[in-house]
Amino acid sequence: ERSYAYTQVRHPAQLREPERVGQEAARKTLARLNPRKCETAEVPVLFVPEMASGLLSSVISAISGGSLYRKSSYLLDRIDSRIFPEWVNLTERPLLRGAMGSSAYDGDGLPTREQRFVVDGVLCQYVLSLYSANRLGLSSTHNAGGVRNLYLQGEMDFAALVKQMHRGLVVTELMGQGVNLVNGDYSRGASGFWVEDGEIQYPVHEVTVASNMDRMMRDDLLLVGSDLDPHRSIASGSMLFQRMMVAGS
Repeated sequence: ERSYAYTQVRHPAQLREPERVGQEAARKTLARLNPRKCETAEVPVLFVPEMASGLLSSVISAISGGSLYRKSSYLLDRIDSRIFPEWVNLTERPLLRGAMGSSAYDGDGLPTREQRFVVDGVLCQYVLSLYSANRLGLSSTHNAGGVRNLYLQGEMDFAALVKQMHRGLVVTELMGQGVNLVNGDYSRGASGFWVEDGEIQYPVHEVTVASNMDRMMRDDLLLVGSDLDPHRSIASGSMLFQRMMVAGS
């Protein structure tokens, strides 16, 4: 079994001590010893922040100009429609001092600015560069090179989310490229931990988690944790979904 840990910031003085990074990597690796397979069932699934941030990045890819003008996004023509629960708001803050994604200008040389992409769960604008905006007959959102400092954070800590799910799977690692942005289908190999009675019981491996991104984000996203890692340009706290198909032994 193996795992990892790392530290990244924009100022060297803010890096974590190497000993702490090594201890975290060791703790995560030891927790994965003697894994099992779990049963096949539709159960709640909790993605830890690293995996949840990847899910959020996939949504941003689906509302980005390149996917839209190629007509390869399940969120094509979805402006003013609900794509998240009503409590979700996504705001880009590219001018945060010292943040990983901060930049005064985008890749086209246009000044960056704070702006909202999702308000009360409703998609209100796309992510566009000059080129993609021109292809779509729209105006640039000053996002050549992507979004900068976009965070999704809730109020519950990780332990509270595990207790809330009661029974299901905690996903700590994903394998494969099983995200189809054209229709939203999602299916990836995973490993993590099985939860019973609101407590982690044992590590699991060689399972598959599957659903559809549109349904996941709009209908099945129950809670987002407070455990966000701000040292990413696109980041989320742990995401708890009320149902996903988990295929095990």
